[in-house]
Amino acid sequence: MNRIAVAQLTSEAFAPFGDVGTPHADDGHAAGDVALDLSRGTPRCVSRIAASSSRSWRGTIGSRDGEPWLMAVMPANFVQPGLADIRSFCISPECFIKLGLGTRHAGPYFTEPVSDFYNLPMVDTNIADYTVWRPDAPLEFAT
Repeated sequence: MNRIAVAQLTSEAFAPFGDVGTPHADDGHAAGDVALDLSRGTPRCVSRIAASSSRSWRGTIGSRDGEPWLMAVMPANFVQPGLADIRSFCISPECFIKLGLGTRHAGPYFTEPVSDFYNLPMVDTNIADYTVWRPDAPLEFAT
């Protein structure tokens, strides 16, 4: 079993992988807004999230049920990443994340039997660039 340390989510710690945002009332711009790059395709809301990695996913994901959750990420520039390249974050329910172009991800992971998330990927994420990396041994989060 491979253990991966879980870090608290901060904008600075997550910067190599994307942006951290916070929902707010729909009354203009505010701190916590993130910029979406819509120049490479059309976003769509989905009801299911694939538990693998995609190098082109440029959307956002956040929890709707008020519970913290985990996301594992890997830098964009690795062809064959290794265990040391994986970072994991505990994401509070007050935040959402936007992955940077090329960032690989696995998750979301949660402890409840069921959890609700909102997800805004590109329409072709699971077709145009859907890659899977499997570690040699199962992963376990060290919280």
